[in-house]
Amino acid sequence: MHIAEALDSDLEDVLFVERVAFEQDEEAELVRALMADPSARPLVSLLAREEERPVGHILFTTARLEGAPDVSVAILAPLAVVPDAQGRGVGGALIERGLVLMSEAGVDLVFVAGHPGYYPRHGFGPAGRLGFEPPHAIPAKHADAWMVHALTPGLLGAVRGKVICADALDEPEYWRE
Repeated sequence: MHIAEALDSDLEDVLFVERVAFEQDEEAELVRALMADPSARPLVSLLAREEERPVGHILFTTARLEGAPDVSVAILAPLAVVPDAQGRGVGGALIERGLVLMSEAGVDLVFVAGHPGYYPRHGFGPAGRLGFEPPHAIPAKHADAWMVHALTPGLLGAVRGKVICADALDEPEYWRE
């Protein structure tokens, strides 16, 4: 497997992965919108390929923490792996490579609204309990899906606030599940 930053010329491959992984167009259209959204920049878009075939994609977009302007924040959304490549470490490899790039870029905290059985394996933990509010309310039964990964030691417990996401991601329906 080869992971590289997605180029503009890779957009159709990125959208292919999103459509096939989620079996719908919603995530692909969100990715398209985020990649064109100036408020999402800087962003990191990584594409995983196996023998030139696109099999996974991850997107990190900039965000900010209300009340903590000196803390650099990003949101991981979405992560997609085509069904026949799932369970083989593609998603984990994309997360790990992305977190390295985020750290190298000086990002302090990375947030995700995702499966609470999956993301903790990659260093994410519940964000709400630590005082980090999502851009929109998440139903209580899914509260543990809102997670954070600290790339800078000492921030968890020292800062808190509401995460403000990119305009294209700032829709309540993206935060319901």
